[in-house]
Amino acid sequence: MKIRLIPSIPGFRTLDKYILGKFLRTYIFGILMMVIILVVFDYVEKVDDFTELKAPWKAIIWDYYMNFIPQFISQFSALFTFISVIFFTSKMAMQTEIVAILSGGVSFRRFMWPYIMGATIITALSLVLSLWVIPEGQKDSVEFQRHYMKKQQTLVYPEHVYRQIEPGTFAYVRGYSPGVERVPFFALERFEGAELTETLDAANASFDEETKRWTAPRYMIYSRGEDGSLSGKQYRNLDTLINLDVRELGDISGVVKTLTYEELNDFLAQQRSKGSDEVFLIEVERHARFSYPLSTIILTIIGVALSSRKIRGGMGMHIGVGMALCFSYLMLGRVFEQIAISGSIEPWVGVWLPNIVFAIIAIIVYQKAPK
Repeated sequence: MKIRLIPSIPGFRTLDKYILGKFLRTYIFGILMMVIILVVFDYVEKVDDFTELKAPWKAIIWDYYMNFIPQFISQFSALFTFISVIFFTSKMAMQTEIVAILSGGVSFRRFMWPYIMGATIITALSLVLSLWVIPEGQKDSVEFQRHYMKKQQTLVYPEHVYRQIEPGTFAYVRGYSPGVERVPFFALERFEGAELTETLDAANASFDEETKRWTAPRYMIYSRGEDGSLSGKQYRNLDTLINLDVRELGDISGVVKTLTYEELNDFLAQQRSKGSDEVFLIEVERHARFSYPLSTIILTIIGVALSSRKIRGGMGMHIGVGMALCFSYLMLGRVFEQIAISGSIEPWVGVWLPNIVFAIIAIIVYQKAPK
């Protein structure tokens, strides 16, 4: 018994339903098979940690894997769409179905409509996952990994944290642990240009996550005099308010993964006001949440145009070319993403450049497709 994926839509022909149905079925089947394989391999790799740290089954399923699966789908959805399109379209070409369709008076542009509709549906789903669903789920996933995965227990928060809290002012925190509102050492440093002008040092400092106030029983303030030397004076009962969020004490690249689109924009504005070097990383993350889902439509056009022609190499040749393009897209994306994070180019350029390159390829192969 066949599952009806496509409802009755006015103006939507039987041919459109046939192509869109094949598209979505192939995509869903491919994603499900890969998800099952990845979950099995991931569980085998981490089962020792789960057993030793006594992770409950409910947390493993709902806090970890139910958040792991949407993240995987969103991250590789465009590439699975591309491979799915090439697979079933090349099969149609080998069976001369496409020749019959075009010979029946259907233009290639009209033939593309169900593909574009399918790609748009997948793109919309990926955008919802990327902007809101996955970040919310990552909060539970990160907390689970911190408790039940040995590797993550030592990587979430580094021993030494150095953050810029406003232009010319830096905060140094040593020995922060999540869930403990006290650090062994805390310092504030103020610079004029490249010269250190004042520093505040406090041992056994406490902080309040809600008010962002830092307190300590004793602290030292060192100031640079006119002769260029630093002189220090001890004080009691430090109580100061600084613009430093507890989330910033961890790995920023991990923090941004847990922020919804609105939270990410607020965090970006906060970091910009501080003059933080992490602005590039946050900008890259914000653009990537749009560029990866939208690449689905570009890769779909390329996939249809490449695989709709019957060639001597058959389906194997189509799939081989498709895999080569997939790896090229991934490699190009990763390389320019890292360049953008380093600040060498504008973040939007680094993130969107692979889509721009492949959009040009899509135009070229579309022009050469059988009409």
